[in-house]
Amino acid sequence: MADNRVVQGRMVTPESLAELIEDDSVMDAEAIEESDRECPECGGDVLEVGYMPSVTEFVTGWKCQDCDWADTDRD
Repeated sequence: MADNRVVQGRMVTPESLAELIEDDSVMDAEAIEESDRECPECGGDVLEVGYMPSVTEFVTGWKCQDCDWADTDRD
């Protein structure tokens, strides 16, 4: 699977996708994966990425490839 994907018309790396979800910089990110989810706002395809926003936290985030919708596994 390629490391870079197209999200909302622009190419993103795992780190830049995590930054779109987090709306802030991140320390590290894993490879982008296809998600089994469908976007609840537009029905588009959703990508998944695991990332570390800080030294003590690991988050899984999801981002629609077609619209602004994003979510994380935080409670």
